[in-house]
Amino acid sequence: SLEDYEETVKKAKEAWKVWADIPAPKRGEIVRQIGDALRQKIKVLGSLVSLEMGKIFVEGVGEVQEYVDVCDYAVGLSRMIGGPILPSERPGHALIEQWNPVGLVGIITAFNFPVAVYGWNSAIAMICGNACLWKGAPTTSLISVAVTKIIAKVLEDNKVPGAICSLVCGGADIGTAMARDERMDLLSFTGSTKVGKQVALMVQERFGRSLLELGGNNAIIVFEDADLNLVIPSALFAAVGTAGQRCTTARRLFLHESIHDEVVTKLAKAYAQVRIGDPWDSDTLYGPLHTKEAVKMFLDAVEQAKQQGGSVVYGGKVINRPGNYVEPTIVTGLPHNAPIVHTETFAPILYVLKFKEEEEVFAWNNEVKQGLSSSIFTKDLGRIFRWLGPKGSDCGIVNVNIPTSGAEIGGAFGGEKHTGGGRESGSDSWKLYMRRSTCTINYSKDLPLAQGIKFQ
Repeated sequence: SLEDYEETVKKAKEAWKVWADIPAPKRGEIVRQIGDALRQKIKVLGSLVSLEMGKIFVEGVGEVQEYVDVCDYAVGLSRMIGGPILPSERPGHALIEQWNPVGLVGIITAFNFPVAVYGWNSAIAMICGNACLWKGAPTTSLISVAVTKIIAKVLEDNKVPGAICSLVCGGADIGTAMARDERMDLLSFTGSTKVGKQVALMVQERFGRSLLELGGNNAIIVFEDADLNLVIPSALFAAVGTAGQRCTTARRLFLHESIHDEVVTKLAKAYAQVRIGDPWDSDTLYGPLHTKEAVKMFLDAVEQAKQQGGSVVYGGKVINRPGNYVEPTIVTGLPHNAPIVHTETFAPILYVLKFKEEEEVFAWNNEVKQGLSSSIFTKDLGRIFRWLGPKGSDCGIVNVNIPTSGAEIGGAFGGEKHTGGGRESGSDSWKLYMRRSTCTINYSKDLPLAQGIKFQ
């Protein structure tokens, strides 16, 4: 309830006062212990992710492993964060850049990665000296509670308040309260572009800080010189993994006209071999969608694709078994700018599209509103560097000869345009969780002014 929320924010703010005084390397040591505690429970937690979200067990375990890996990353970072000492133009002066924690970081995560996304945010936020307030998806609250209890025990064993990593379970009313709350010094939101826009406006209205990880309408482009032994499994994993419920899922597959028919035939054969079943079964590669609403969205999208001129060459139907199971689906024959192709449907539907020239297909990759992940398959070195350059992909993640999904924790994760512009986890994304001060110290007995100004 909102009363619970109010009490939790107060506790988290109080806990921050303790946490901010602890040296960063010591904070890193505690984060390392959190990683170890998660490691010890990794199979149980992975199983719980699988139960609540519906992804296959190995993916559930892999998601907890991401959190563990980010903890390891954060430990090293806790001894490295800092700003430069800059040359001052004034004699007897020092110019330094100081980084301090923002304070309380609100973290709103989505159902599809109910552990990893919190891990990316919290481990980095914590070593920077922030307290965290987490709101997980209402449909995955068991895993949120389990993870929070593990973290709280580690914190309390180190004689610091468990409220440094607080949790609120709730719906849109709690999310709205977090977005509007001036006590949230940074709000990190992962979810749909539609809700993300509302969150961004509420946070901006109070001149707050937001970090947005929103939708993706990701493309794989396959040129005539591509290695099809890489293309087929890559397209399959990117489109079908997590039953199409990743923000980095491949939704558009652009094939050069000379190889289009061959790739579609091979891909359909590969789809036929996908083992569908209980997510807890070790043999299963593909589980259910998360909710009944997702099944309806899937059916609506398939129907729209047909109405707009597409042909379903594989799948397209609900599977007759208990649970929210649908067939992984391939649609061909649509133009690159069909309305349904430009719509992100969070389901395993892959639109296969033909192209002739490099320039046109690079433009088609960039013409959707989102800009998260993108991949090309080619052996042409010049084309690779054009793809990475200013007239290439406009996405935050730009790949060559690998799928759109499966990002590593060492690189900053996030995208451009309607994907929100946020960056989480690797590289210098720690800076988003801190505030910067440019500090000038006069250690002389004179008072020279900058730019040589005389005021006497």
